[in-house]
This record gives sequence, C-alpha cells and structure tokens, in this order.
Amino acid sequence: MTETANTDTRAAAGPGVVWSGRHARIELDAQRPRVATLRIDRPKLNPLNKLLQRELGEAAVLVTERDDIRAVVLYGGEVAFAAGADIKEMAELSYTDMVKHSAVLQSMFSAVARIPKPVIAAITGYALGGGYELALCADFRVLGASAKIGQPEILLGVIPGAGGTQRLARLVGPARAKDIVFTGRHVEAEEALETGLVDAVVPDDQVYSTAMAMARKFAAGPPLALAAAKKAIDEGLELPIDEGLALESRLFAEMFGTEDQKTGMSSFLENGPGKAVFTGR
Repeated sequence: MTETANTDTRAAAGPGVVWSGRHARIELDAQRPRVATLRIDRPKLNPLNKLLQRELGEAAVLVTERDDIRAVVLYGGEVAFAAGADIKEMAELSYTDMVKHSAVLQSMFSAVARIPKPVIAAITGYALGGGYELALCADFRVLGASAKIGQPEILLGVIPGAGGTQRLARLVGPARAKDIVFTGRHVEAEEALETGLVDAVVPDDQVYSTAMAMARKFAAGPPLALAAAKKAIDEGLELPIDEGLALESRLFAEMFGTEDQKTGMSSFLENGPGKAVFTGR
C-alpha cells in the first residue's frame, strides 16, 4: 500500500501541532508561538524515505508562507536526527528511477534551504548521509556531544545526492569535503566543531533547548530584514563579488520601504539599541 501524507491541518493532533504528515509535523513553541519545530518522526532513526522527503518539502513551504512563524528548528527527537536514506527502498531503483527521484529529492531539500527565516538543526544521535544533507540546509547546526555526522554514501558505491557534495564544500572547503565524502567516515563532535561542520556542541540533553533558545532570539528580530540578509548571503555566494554587492545594495535599499526600518531606527534614536519591537511589515 502506498503511503500518503496527511495534508489536512485540521487532522493534526497534539498541542501546538499546526500541520501533520505521517512522518513529520510542525509544532509551535508554547512559550513563543513564532518559533516552529519541524519534527521528523519515523521509526527507526528517521530514515528518509520518499514520503518523508515529500513531507519535508511540504512543511518547508508551509513555514515559508506563514507570517506568524519567524524561526524554525529542525529536530529528529532524542535518539537520532536522521540516520540517512531508506536504503531498503532505494536499493532496487534503476538508473531511470533515480534520475527522476534525485531531482525530486534535491527539490525537497532545497525547499528547506530556501526557507526565508532562520533555521537551526538540532542534531542528536546520528545525522548521516541524507540526514546530514538535511542539516546542511539549515543556517546553523547544534550537535549533541555524543552525536556523529558524516556522508557515508561512498561505502554503498554511490555519492551524496541531496546536496552533500555542494553544500558541504561551500561550508568547509573542497579538501575537507572530499575527505568526508571520499572516506565515508563518521565525524565526532569535537572535530565537527573545529572544522565548522557544526556551530555548537552541547550535552546531548541540551541540544533541543539550545536550538530553541537560538530560534527564539532570532524570532524577536525583524523578519523582513532577516529574510533579506539570508537571501543576500546565500545567493551572493553563488555570484561574482560585484554582482553580490549589487544584490546586497538592492536588498539594503528595499528595507527602507518597510515599517520595521522606521520602527528600528526611531527606537534606536529614542531608546537606544535592541529595544525595538518589529511587526514584519
């Protein structure tokens, strides 16, 4: 029987849940509803099958469109972020099958990467293969002290196919990316932090709370300016410096057509820095 996603938000169950699929859901933070958790929940260790990949893409579109959500935490639970692709599902696919599927896979992950809001990956247990490729789509990565990350696809006779060769190289440079991809080895927390694969390492039981604290801080900021900053950095990396500067200049000027710019500057002049309350208009 083919698995299908539940796209009717009225069917979502549980406090704070605003959307629920079969293996993923979106929950609003009880303390600060402007923060959403995109929760992956598939036994065992959150293997990323086709349905879950589609649900991640659908969830990314939803949090993008909802103005009341200003920051997002990607989380797979206490045991594992995502231990990789569903190899059993993938093993029998042909070249023709994979040509079609790989395009869909990259599209779903790119939808997460393009969320115009701060996104923090809270990584526990394992983030391997597609799991770490999903974490690479976030703006920041918080890693548990005993967690392990890596791109072990080479050990299966293939290569990363959900952005691992591209986003990883842009994050840590080609030589380090090649070491991780060519060997397929697991990278532990200390090395991951030293080499920039993650942005923070904390005790395992503090991963989610640390990511949430980061998200809550970002959610208090000006959403239009944060989206513009993310766009300028992410898209600017793909452009020659002159074109990147032109993009920055255009986005900078656009901010002067927003209420948040007026609020931020008047608050600074009247009350000093860091006191403005932004509406997102």
